[in-house]
Amino acid sequence: MANKLKITLVKSTIGAIPKHKATVAALGLKKLNKTVELPDNAATRGMIQQVKHLVKVEEV
Repeated sequence: MANKLKITLVKSTIGAIPKHKATVAALGLKKLNKTVELPDNAATRGMIQQVKHLVKVEEV
């Protein structure tokens, strides 16, 4: 398993439910097409699972 995940916001949070907006913000994503690298752990995977329709994930 990789040590880091590259997460990119590919769909806008406009119209998303507030819980999903908060999750995207907690991942550190603020603008469309911006990318962050986060550690590959259970907490990060759970957050990604919640907003999988808004983000693209790659293993680094």
